[in-house]
Amino acid sequence: MANLLIAQGGAPTAVINASLAGVILEAKVQGFKGKVLAARYGTKGLLKEDFIDLTNLSEKEIEALKYSPGSAIGTSRHPLEKEDYEKIVAILKKHEIRYLLFNGGNGTMDTLGKIYQHAQGYEIYTGGIPKTIDNDIAITDHAPGYASNARYMASIVNDCNQDIKGMPIHVSIIETMGRNTGWLAAASALARRKESDAPHLIYLPERPFNQQKFLKDVKNLFDKYGGVVVVASEGLKYADGTPIVEPMLTVGRAVYYGDVSSHLANLVLKELGIKARSEKPGIIGRCASALVSDIDREEAILMGRWATKTVLLEKNGYMAGIKRISNNPYQIEPILIPIQEVMLYERTLPDHFINAEGNGVTPAFEQWLRPLIGNLPEHINLLDREEEDETL
Repeated sequence: MANLLIAQGGAPTAVINASLAGVILEAKVQGFKGKVLAARYGTKGLLKEDFIDLTNLSEKEIEALKYSPGSAIGTSRHPLEKEDYEKIVAILKKHEIRYLLFNGGNGTMDTLGKIYQHAQGYEIYTGGIPKTIDNDIAITDHAPGYASNARYMASIVNDCNQDIKGMPIHVSIIETMGRNTGWLAAASALARRKESDAPHLIYLPERPFNQQKFLKDVKNLFDKYGGVVVVASEGLKYADGTPIVEPMLTVGRAVYYGDVSSHLANLVLKELGIKARSEKPGIIGRCASALVSDIDREEAILMGRWATKTVLLEKNGYMAGIKRISNNPYQIEPILIPIQEVMLYERTLPDHFINAEGNGVTPAFEQWLRPLIGNLPEHINLLDREEEDETL
């Protein structure tokens, strides 16, 4: 009997397990009679033939998956060699796995694409489910995982804005993930409702960092408002491509940068003599289940279901994707993208989403993102209220 296997790859998100729930639900809808298996810790478990049987999960367990962050079946960044792909095909045949789904980012899709190539001539049908907080997968309008982390970033900047306004003596530097793309840093812009609101400056890897201009902009804003919030991506580089903070460790494609936020805060302290603090949410942002976007969860489930339906119909070598139909009302439709078109292709923030100064975003970006993250709390601040004339 033919079986189905799903593996997760790369960093988890707050909704990656919602996609897993979608896979299991769609297999039931399609009347799939084989086993639904998961590779424990992704490709690492696949090579060890270490599988978790998901076939008989209860409705309660499947429902809980929709709301559980992290990877419920385990994920990894396990590097593969050429011979590993041949071994994987042999393992799939051994366990009668005809349908293979990989849930991950562009690196995971690269792995899946190579398995697809090595499995040519066999009855093995491969499908991809997009996942990434960085939103750097090609062609799809966006990827599940991004909207929830974007909502997290906009939410904490919205809150930080109130703190800084109430005690305007600091420059707060908030660092986001994103080695080469600024989608997450850019998302903080949705915290801003008026000119004086945070974020006051946003720095993206898509634009070279200019230290002197940064210090000048911070000083001008501090003199104007008395408190400044800066959002900076971890992957900031100078014009020559040199990271502004030397990476602490590089393992394959994974680059572990030093603390960009601490570096920038220290610059403000030393060069401007202004109190500055650094914040680095990091992993907390990608697993914050309390701030998950409802749209993100729904689309994560949809992508899991769409990819499962596709492979069970024996359409081979596609990643599920999202095509946006309209912003208002927000409408999308699922699409299929040939796996070769998303293998290790990194999509950066396009020019029309970045402002002319290179330290913020455009209204077009805000319009694109707004429906994905939902409404943020509307805080009140009385400091801007003008005193009313007393009447006798």
